[in-house]
Amino acid sequence: MGLIYVDPEGPDGDPDPRKSAKRIRQAFGRMAMNDAETAALIAGGHTFGKSHGASDDDMGPEPEAAPIEAQGLGWPDAGTGSETTTSGIEGAWNQWPTMWDTSYLNNLLDYEWELTESPAGAKQWKPVDEELQDTVPDAHDPAEKHAPMMMTADIAFKRDPELREIIEGYRDNPMEFLDAFARAWYKLIHRDMGPPERFLGPDVPEETMLWQDPLPDADFDTIGKREAADLKTELLDSELSVSQLVKTAWASASTYRDSDKRGGANGARIRLEPQRSWEANEPQHLETVLSTLEEIQTEFNDACSDDVRVSMADLIVLGGNAAIEQAAADAGYDVTVPFEPGRTDASQERTDEESFEALKPRIDGFRNYFDGEYDGLAEELMVDRADLLNLTPSEMTVLVGGMRALGATYQDSKLGVFTDRPGTLTNDFFENLLDMDYEWDATSGPREVYEVRDRETGDVVWEASRVDLIFGSNSRLRALRDVYASEEEKFVQDFVDAWHKVMTNDRFDLE
Repeated sequence: MGLIYVDPEGPDGDPDPRKSAKRIRQAFGRMAMNDAETAALIAGGHTFGKSHGASDDDMGPEPEAAPIEAQGLGWPDAGTGSETTTSGIEGAWNQWPTMWDTSYLNNLLDYEWELTESPAGAKQWKPVDEELQDTVPDAHDPAEKHAPMMMTADIAFKRDPELREIIEGYRDNPMEFLDAFARAWYKLIHRDMGPPERFLGPDVPEETMLWQDPLPDADFDTIGKREAADLKTELLDSELSVSQLVKTAWASASTYRDSDKRGGANGARIRLEPQRSWEANEPQHLETVLSTLEEIQTEFNDACSDDVRVSMADLIVLGGNAAIEQAAADAGYDVTVPFEPGRTDASQERTDEESFEALKPRIDGFRNYFDGEYDGLAEELMVDRADLLNLTPSEMTVLVGGMRALGATYQDSKLGVFTDRPGTLTNDFFENLLDMDYEWDATSGPREVYEVRDRETGDVVWEASRVDLIFGSNSRLRALRDVYASEEEKFVQDFVDAWHKVMTNDRFDLE
């Protein structure tokens, strides 16, 4: 069976092709597919096979809810053969459902379709023209013939002007259609594997696709320990603050998604569109930081007499490391943040701006950033972001506390910065969150902000978000908070380790 796209509204949902087109774009956009790729995948998938949904019988419990003896083998009452029940939609799209051709596109574009119901009562479409009656072979009985069917998602491709233009082009140019499907299919089943250097076997294509976020090979020698030490001195002697250096490194590296191995600091795409303009990255302040870093990079590279160069990607990470070492020293701790050079800088021409928009953060609990349009609870979305960064609960906890102590918050907000020494790597966030001298009150307003008040005087001391308070209200996170509140040295070392993990999540060359 081919790739079948069922509208997320469900087979009994709204059969409006215009709304379906919008939902299609949203669903495939989350996979970073453009309209041409989306059309190729659905049209190619509907060229093959059949959708099963001939019965409206109860299929029984889902696999995870079934009795243990069912061994997770699926819905026990889903039926077989012509009585199979899955989507509720029943039928094939074309006359030759086991052959690659353009018959699906021909049927969709050349004939008129009217809304009807499947045997299971689901909304689907049948041809108005008598010419198509009894032209599609039955999937089980070769003696039976049927009319083809279409889903609302299919009709959406005919009704939407932009999508229709694409599928008409595919129908008129079959080889272009085949190539587009092959490339989109390759992207679909490989996009969670990361860059092509992670692929194994003799069949890996030589061509690197734009969706694989290509990086150039280094044509220079990377910096060593001596050069790194000199650069850290330059960075700390610049006008950039600890907070600026930390936030820039975090914004660059925290785009990483372990689900599909995209994003991360390698490539320094924070200096390119669209990341350079993301609200979470504070574009105006980012311009200042990048300008200073570019001056340091140019001065260093021009002064080198040999082939040693520093990439912007390495310099951004090195700047964050230097700031953390300085902040730890100010708190009385001598630490070295591990640093592995070797990152290179991506180009704007080899960066798919539309695709990278899928990585744009709606919230970043680590920086206490919220875009105002997020759905759900902020703390749940922070946990989701931590999972994408491959962080454990303790790593998530220590990073939030450390970022607050460093003052690395969105627009330098004081939200969650429970310390009188911002920019110093202390465990003040956890100590003051634990301190019973304070109580917490919700405030009115568009954002969920909580005031931290002195119990005796009633004075407002700090402000907090739900992300901050979850480290007190959740029992597991509260236990981790207690550990870091009582052991500052452990907090500092664990922060360094977790920070290094985020900075190197995308260093597949180190595996």
